[in-house]
Amino acid sequence: MTEKKLFGVTKDGREVHSYTITNSQGASVGLITYGATVNCINVPDKNGVIADVLSGFSDISGHEEHSDYQGMTVGRYANRIANGEFELDGVKYSVTKNEKEKTCLHGGAELSTAVWNAIIVDDNAVEMSYFSADGSHGFPGNVNFVVKFVFNEKNELKIDYYAKTDKKTVINMTNHAYFNLAGASNGDILNHVLRIDADYYTPTDADSIPTGELRSVEGTAFDFREPKAIGRDIGAQDEQLIMCKGYDHNFCLNEGDGAAVTAYDPESGRALDVYTDLLGVQLYTGNFLDGSNLGKDEKPLIKHAGFCLETQFYPDTPNQPEFPQCTVEAGKEFRSTTVFKFYIKK
Repeated sequence: MTEKKLFGVTKDGREVHSYTITNSQGASVGLITYGATVNCINVPDKNGVIADVLSGFSDISGHEEHSDYQGMTVGRYANRIANGEFELDGVKYSVTKNEKEKTCLHGGAELSTAVWNAIIVDDNAVEMSYFSADGSHGFPGNVNFVVKFVFNEKNELKIDYYAKTDKKTVINMTNHAYFNLAGASNGDILNHVLRIDADYYTPTDADSIPTGELRSVEGTAFDFREPKAIGRDIGAQDEQLIMCKGYDHNFCLNEGDGAAVTAYDPESGRALDVYTDLLGVQLYTGNFLDGSNLGKDEKPLIKHAGFCLETQFYPDTPNQPEFPQCTVEAGKEFRSTTVFKFYIKK
């Protein structure tokens, strides 16, 4: 079943609604129209205790004033564009530089701070839509965005992304959930065990822009091909980890039908498989959370309070011609699907 409620009102007077999808086992997903945000995911542990496994906020003011994109849909272009500029067919576009006045991060946060229109399309599905006008944040094309959320009896959250443009443009959409399988406010995630099916990752410069290299994970702290604790190598003397204060990197996913990523919390027994049709996933380990903001249960959002698995095209693709491109032609569509499957590891 799906239940709609008023979640709150933004500072500029926009009403934000919540939609809670609950399955027959009592597990649920909470969505809010501000940012087309996955606000909570309540799933059982090995003892059957249901708890929220997303780090974030319980009210609209937290999302407006303190959010680091917790649970939000991000785009038009998820991740970073170098120098806030790119070219398409010889035309140069300058887009919002909202990170250190150097890079465009998550499309200038347009989709993440919008209040989306939402409809219940089934007992277990909610669809949200948003229109972005040509030139918004400097990006070309009038674009209609749709994100559909489905939560089923297997505790799988399926997110379908759709966008259609009337002008050639770049589109890269993802969700920015911060997972903590031990519980939303239950310490850090360094003991979580992670596996990423990727032989290569994209190292970055000091502004977190890919250098263009696809670097082998072999023999490095970035090798998650066999499951290991997130915290095992996070403090390694690797310039990439030192610059980012932890993991904040795109992994180049191997081709295959299995889970791209698997995460597991040994204490609670909760596990998560991630399936995607996209080529990359950004692992971010909450390196710049510092405890200064309060999240759910009025507890501080400490460093490494959650980890993000942002399925995506590689960062800065418009400026990296060797990377697989996410250019969408006029009249054409962008489509992508990611599934987050929650279960108990035996």
